[in-house]
Amino acid sequence: MSKSLDNKASLIKKASITTLLGNIILAAAKIVTGIYAGSMAVVGDGIDSSVDVVIDIMNIVVAGIISRPADEDHPWGHGRAETVATSLLACILFFAGAQLILNSGKDIIMGVSKEVPSLPAIIVTLVSIIGKILLAWWLYIFGKKANSPMLRAHAKNMKADVMLSAGVLVGLGLSTLFNIGVIDSWAALLVGIWIIKTSLGIFTEANTELMDGGTNKIYYQHIIEAVNSVKEAGKPHRLRMRRIAGLWDVDIDIEVPPQKTVIEAHWIAFMVEKAIKDRIENIYDIMVHVEPAGNVEAEGFGLTETTIQELKDTESGEEKL
Repeated sequence: MSKSLDNKASLIKKASITTLLGNIILAAAKIVTGIYAGSMAVVGDGIDSSVDVVIDIMNIVVAGIISRPADEDHPWGHGRAETVATSLLACILFFAGAQLILNSGKDIIMGVSKEVPSLPAIIVTLVSIIGKILLAWWLYIFGKKANSPMLRAHAKNMKADVMLSAGVLVGLGLSTLFNIGVIDSWAALLVGIWIIKTSLGIFTEANTELMDGGTNKIYYQHIIEAVNSVKEAGKPHRLRMRRIAGLWDVDIDIEVPPQKTVIEAHWIAFMVEKAIKDRIENIYDIMVHVEPAGNVEAEGFGLTETTIQELKDTESGEEKL
């Protein structure tokens, strides 16, 4: 296993253990207080924090998986476990939000009479907002250090939780102010919609990585510049990039003068790898395939320098429009 993945796994574990403890406390406090104070919205907020507990446990498990070295069944390593876990995180959030919508929606449609939540519900929600802000900040810092899409997704989820708790607080305030208990059910409904919206955003981002798509075109441009900076390396083509656990895996074909020896061609390829690493951080692996200049093959995959320039020109034209 590479040192970068080892360090990443360590950072994920450290971040997740801290947020696990924080979420256990917040979830228990909100569920117990919500039941005592008669607030379905606060109970729903507590359920969301319970989901966060499951997510933190999952993150710790995933950190152990991605730290494993490559083996005969997983020659690319186990980094994609993080992306799969991120997708699972999105699914858990989606069903938690859907359940909250169904329960609160049923109360609204059936006209269930609800009492106005008591003061403890407001207090625990205020505490929750402060706690979630601190946890989101913690995850964001470690997600950036580890370059972990899983931690960044969880930080985004925590940020959504702050807005969620703020919505619950507004609902509690209005319910108390106007002495209308059903406002709490409407707040719970909106909380559920917000949870689903967050889950769909997380799933879309994870699915893009699983499908090896969504690479920022500026990275392709950096690779083209890297190839062009190496003497006797030319015609970069069949260029492909994908993410594995937040790291870049790069495949590229280049042409070298046909009279070069294998050793000389290998040295040119090595210099291309170095030039790419100088321009792009967090490289997992680079595969440079060498071809003799003038080689004619049907290339069915990847991008070329011409294609990238056309994409760049198209995007510039769209910006002008």
